[in-house]
Amino acid sequence: MFPRSSALQALAIIPARGGSKGLPRKNVLPLGGIPLIAHTIYAARAASRVDRVVVSTDDDEIATVAQRYGAEVVRRPAELASDTASSEAALLHTLDTLRADEGYEPDLLVFLQCTSPLTAPEDIDGTIAALIDREADSALAVTAFHYFLWAEDEAGAHGVNHDKSVRLMRQQRTPEYLETGAVYVMKTADFRAARHRFFGKTVLFDTPVERRLEIDEPADFRIAEERIARLAARPPGLPARVSALVMDFDGVLTDDRVFVSETGAESVVCSRRDGMGIERLRKAGLPMLVISKETNPVVAARCRKLRLPYHHGVEGKLAVLQAWLAETTIDPAETLYVGNDINDLECMAAVGCAVAPQDAHPRALAAAALVLDADGGRGAIRLLADLLEAGGHLARG
Repeated sequence: MFPRSSALQALAIIPARGGSKGLPRKNVLPLGGIPLIAHTIYAARAASRVDRVVVSTDDDEIATVAQRYGAEVVRRPAELASDTASSEAALLHTLDTLRADEGYEPDLLVFLQCTSPLTAPEDIDGTIAALIDREADSALAVTAFHYFLWAEDEAGAHGVNHDKSVRLMRQQRTPEYLETGAVYVMKTADFRAARHRFFGKTVLFDTPVERRLEIDEPADFRIAEERIARLAARPPGLPARVSALVMDFDGVLTDDRVFVSETGAESVVCSRRDGMGIERLRKAGLPMLVISKETNPVVAARCRKLRLPYHHGVEGKLAVLQAWLAETTIDPAETLYVGNDINDLECMAAVGCAVAPQDAHPRALAAAALVLDADGGRGAIRLLADLLEAGGHLARG
């Protein structure tokens, strides 16, 4: 789905165990409207140099959430999910499982921490590029560190990274870097031999300080919420500029159920919240289209009510999508397609950003760059409208 800028195969692994004494269930607690782990999954899936994203977990709920947001899952045994088990052990177990089950062995291992929700795709791609371009064996994301460290013993306080008798200005000091804890990249074969994340030639990738944050305490969630709002961070996967929105009908504008009367008349359930979201997008000037395989006239009736252009009774959705984009001269790269089932997959792959409601078919979820934290027909499109408006994505002429 994502463009590949390197011939090397890169596997991203996100370890996420169920137990957390400091902050119970933290990996699935909501942050910015989606579970904590979803932020890292989104960033990994949007990174151009990452080929697969796998979550290693011992927990049923985490596994379900991870799959909902587009990651694969490898189940980890309990002994590798204890307080004393290392992250390296989880990484090795995942590699061994994929090799045994599939014969799959990536060239590069990308270790991502789900407790770093501000990680951006460019942080991941940049760390991978640092390893490749500088011919290193391991790499990590860091941020510049300009503080004076002190320690104290019986003789009193003394400088750790400075001479206390010489107060140098920042530009006079040797640059120092703080490990963010967010991104680590390793040559897979050498990692297997070393069984540790740092080995051989290690290089650094400097990331913006505002994205350095690890979630350990409840206060960290509040800081993350504030920082996300301040940075106006958009969900990874959304293009900076959106010029069109195309949608399936059933399972997107409906909850995918159908009610059949004794006379055979069919009816569906829609959300007025979605209608409000569509109205706001229409007022913003965003071109929209509904493409549906369903032949029932309820599709036409609802689309007319929402003042949405539509095609229904369509067998080949992709041809209709491509013809509409060509006719309107809209760039597919700036187009969103919201789908929920396997007959949407071709269209989802043909646009710049594929979107799915959270209750979509697993294959649609896996194809989506953005999984909405709402079900189809229950506010998913309203949520998407909110994200587009809040992030300033709507094209303006």
